[in-house]
Amino acid sequence: MNDASKVKPSHIQRAAFVYIRQSSPAQVEYNRESTARQYALVEKACQLGWAKEQVIVIDEDLGVSGSGFAERSGFARLTAEVALSLNRLALRVRC
Repeated sequence: MNDASKVKPSHIQRAAFVYIRQSSPAQVEYNRESTARQYALVEKACQLGWAKEQVIVIDEDLGVSGSGFAERSGFARLTAEVALSLNRLALRVRC
């Protein structure tokens, strides 16, 4: 079974989210390939059937560490969307 066969019309009726993050400003500056790979997930969502207008990119956490008490507003937004079942697809590359 491939990825596309798992996507049903009911999934595509909702938004897809692509969460993009690097842990530090240095990673944003020096690991540009990773950031580009994360942005490329928009195209993956489109290949799976979502219209580009339905794919929401959350990238406000670029350069924000996930450790400690750093506030990651993008992650908070993503988790709220998932908890409220406002989306059906969340894509993330682990870097």
